[in-house]
Amino acid sequence: MEINDNFSDKAKRDYELVLAAMKGDQKAYAELLGLYRDSIYFMLLKMVNNKSDAEDLAIEAFGKAFKSLDNYTPNYAFSTWLFKIASNNCIDFLRKKKLQQKYVSIDKANEEEEYQSTVTLFSTSPDPEEKMILKQKEKLLQTIIKKLNPRYRELIDLRYFQQLSYAEIAEKLNLPIGTVKAQLFRSRELLANTLKKSEENI
Repeated sequence: MEINDNFSDKAKRDYELVLAAMKGDQKAYAELLGLYRDSIYFMLLKMVNNKSDAEDLAIEAFGKAFKSLDNYTPNYAFSTWLFKIASNNCIDFLRKKKLQQKYVSIDKANEEEEYQSTVTLFSTSPDPEEKMILKQKEKLLQTIIKKLNPRYRELIDLRYFQQLSYAEIAEKLNLPIGTVKAQLFRSRELLANTLKKSEENI
């Protein structure tokens, strides 16, 4: 497979890990998981606004990606491919959840009969509100991020938007990796809690 000439060093590193994983290198799988676990989880948390669902969906996304490594082509970065898998899987999850909520039970009671006739109706048409809701959440998230402590805001930007590794962030900010991880954990908690409160007040 011919690698994209425009790949960044990070994308080239990922591709080497993918090749190693395809040969059965378990350490390569673990490293890919470690590199993108947090950012995938954080993206999914934005979409579903539920920690448990986000964790389950993240595990599913990595499972699907690792089972389909043979289908990955280096025309685009592995991270782009992985995020697409996670996003599509999450959209399917949300659609199924919406579909379940759309079931309507119509009970027709007949006083002269000893039973009830129940008809279940559901809609399979795409929900036009779904995209609008996600866009609103994204705007809300950006607004909340701007209100965070400057250090937390910077960490979130470096980790989840610029997709730097813990080591790269630690080097850039001249901090120990342990401190970076602890502060990122705290920033995620603050962001999730603030987002939840903001949505409850809308």
